[in-house]
Formats: sequence, structure tokens, C-alpha cells
Amino acid sequence: MTVNQHTVTETEHKKRVDKILSDLLHEHSRSQIQSWIEEGNVKVNDEIVKANQKCQSGEMISWEIPETKPLVLDPENIPLDIVYEDEDLLVINKEKGMVVHPSAGHRTGTLVHALLYHCTDLSGINGVERPGIVHRIDMDTSGLLVVAKNDFAHQHLSKQLQEKQLKRIYEAIVHGEIGHETGLIDAPIGRDPKDRQKMGVVDSGKPAVTHFRVLERFPKYTYVECQLETGRTHQIRVHMQYIGFPLVGDPKYGQRKSLDVHGQALHAKQIAFIHPRTEEWMEFEAAPPAVFTEALDQIRKMY
Repeated sequence: MTVNQHTVTETEHKKRVDKILSDLLHEHSRSQIQSWIEEGNVKVNDEIVKANQKCQSGEMISWEIPETKPLVLDPENIPLDIVYEDEDLLVINKEKGMVVHPSAGHRTGTLVHALLYHCTDLSGINGVERPGIVHRIDMDTSGLLVVAKNDFAHQHLSKQLQEKQLKRIYEAIVHGEIGHETGLIDAPIGRDPKDRQKMGVVDSGKPAVTHFRVLERFPKYTYVECQLETGRTHQIRVHMQYIGFPLVGDPKYGQRKSLDVHGQALHAKQIAFIHPRTEEWMEFEAAPPAVFTEALDQIRKMY
């Protein structure tokens, strides 16, 4: 492994070592860097440190990037709510709390592990870690997503996604009373320069468009429907926070005081697309989980 070095600058004085490295190494996540630190691959002045150690200007940070271990995914017998299935694809109603594919902090128990148990074949376009995954929804977002069983289906569905033909409609509960019936948010989304773990509306971001309409209005909350025109990471969560109406329960972009809905109150309720083989227009809908409807009932009782 190659040893890399960086001298702490005046502007980095008293910053955490993991923050300095995450700002330097944009291609690696902060959680990855923290795992290197835990494994002893990062040193300050030749001494092993903890992730929260604050550095002094002039100190030398040295690090080695460990070799990537080949990922072997074992099928796991995890129940799936399969809304539709044929030889080319599946439509899954993902439960709240399930991660879609493996990542640094989630090596087991993902939707991919469950799919590998259920299916003998999944498309290989997205590699070993994301077989069949055409698009994602966040861990604490429930609802519908389409999975490709073969490369033919994957290519067609991905093309529909790129050409904005694949329809995705969500429902959400947000803080604040939205006064108008409908709205359009057209604001680019990229990595937040102040916090690499978050996304934000930034000039250098990728184009992002969200349409929304009010379903029900309360003095301090609004029940809305959102339709994605693009599919950026955390798009609805970032856009609604950007216009001043953050999602209820959102731990990353929401308010500190919120209803307990175990993560953001966001549900992918509808998905529609052209079937890759039959060219039939297909449309699916799923009701939100109990925690979502119970939160709505709680708000209705308040007012």
C-alpha cells in the first residue's frame, strides 16, 4: 500500500482528522475514512489516532488506502413484499428501514441479499454490489421500486429513467403549512460543501426538478404528493427543506423536534413504466406503512 501524506494547514487547525481527510479525498466517504482510522491506517505525526482527534497546523497526516476486498454476497431469506413479478422484472414494496444495496455500513440484510435468495438471476449491469438495481430509495423511505432480472430489462428501464418516462410519485408529511395548491422546485443538487455526508442545493450540482401538490393542509403540517422529474440523492428531502418545509422525522434535513416516525415521513406510493418486452404501460400503487398513516391521524387529532 502507498503511504500518502498531508501537512495540516492554518485553515485546518483544530479540525478533526476524519473531516480533513474527507475534504481532501472526495472520492471516498467519511465513513470509509473512519474505518481506515479504526483499522490503524491513518496516523498523525506517526501515531495512530481516533477519528475525532483535532489536528494542529503543521502536523503531518499520513494514510494508507487499504486494498478493496472482493465482495461476496450471500443470499438471505428475508421476506419481500412483491407487488408484481415476471421473467424480466419485479416490483417491490420496500419496507421502511431496509437498505437497498450493500455499502460500508450495511454488509448484510439489504434488499439485494433478499433478492438473491428469491431470484436465480438478476441483471449484472450495476456489478456485484447492485445486481438488478435500476434505481434506489433511501433506507427509511418505504415504497415501490422496480428491479431488473436481466440486462435487456435493465437497459430499457434505465433508458426510461434517463428520458423521464419512468413515473415515480411519493407522498410525504412536511413541517409548515404550504399555502398554495401546487408547486415546482427546480434547483440543482450536489454534495453539501460544509458536510460531505449531506446533499444540498448548490450551483455546481446536477439539475433536479420536483413537482408537488397539497393533499391535506394543517396549521403546522402539510400532507403532500411529490413527483420526481429527476432522481438525485435525497432529492425530495433536500428540495422540501430548501423551500422551508422539511420532512417530518427527517434526521438529516429535518427539524430537531418532530413526530417520531422512525426516519423521514416519505413513501414511494406509485411507479409506472413501459414494460421492456411487451411495451405495455404498467402502473403500480402501494399504501404507506402504518407508522405513516398513524402520524397523519395524530396530526388530524391535533387540529
